[in-house]
Amino acid sequence: MNTFFGILIPFVGTTLGAACVFFMRTTFSKSVQRALTGFAAGVMVAASIWSLLIPAMKQSEKMGDLSFVPAVAGFWIGILFLLTLDHLIPHLHVGSDQAEGPKSRLGRTTMMVLAVTLHNIPEGMAVGVMYAGFLAGNAQITATSALALSLGIAIQNFPEGAIISMPLRAEGESKGKAFLGGVLSGVVEPIGAVLTIIAAQLIIPALPYLLSFAAGAMLYVVVEELIPEMSQGEHSDIGTVFFAVGFSLMMILDVALG
Repeated sequence: MNTFFGILIPFVGTTLGAACVFFMRTTFSKSVQRALTGFAAGVMVAASIWSLLIPAMKQSEKMGDLSFVPAVAGFWIGILFLLTLDHLIPHLHVGSDQAEGPKSRLGRTTMMVLAVTLHNIPEGMAVGVMYAGFLAGNAQITATSALALSLGIAIQNFPEGAIISMPLRAEGESKGKAFLGGVLSGVVEPIGAVLTIIAAQLIIPALPYLLSFAAGAMLYVVVEELIPEMSQGEHSDIGTVFFAVGFSLMMILDVALG
């Protein structure tokens, strides 16, 4: 039951953020968007290191000097996985006028939702693989460390939900449709978490690879999408400052609860 609620926590964060469309009249200013994007990037980088890569290497200590192999291999598979999705799925980032991926007749709204959905896939996998490790009785992964990751991602999902629903409203969608778009972008997280748990249960020795896979996928999103977004427009340090805030918060959560 704890696992069920744990994998839903990030989705709840996205849903609550998307609900901002019902009581906010205008979208976030550029500065606020940069701050929120920087915060999300900081959380994801810290989670990739403390919650995923370090546990992956600790679980491979029996390999001695080669204990880095599962972490490096999984990391690169995660990077290549997101790189492939980035080129196969048409999507449009918030604040951009040029779609990425193959040419498509999809509407702007659909492609904006797809962009955030791509972003959320590795987050769902990260939560799933943490709970898979806990269910497998792994000594390095406790219920509280898995909960810490879920909470950290949920906190940064709140502004993400708003960042997708508010621009959809500005694009002319009704409040209901804008809210639904934000919610749908987060549905992939619990689905990805469940699929990852199933995969890990079937192949327990693959856990270190799955942990680092999720880390690679998340860091791809950070470098390819979030860092450029938090640096858009006139020069500002606000994205960098909030990156540090997000990084610190996730680090504190992981160490304090882990």
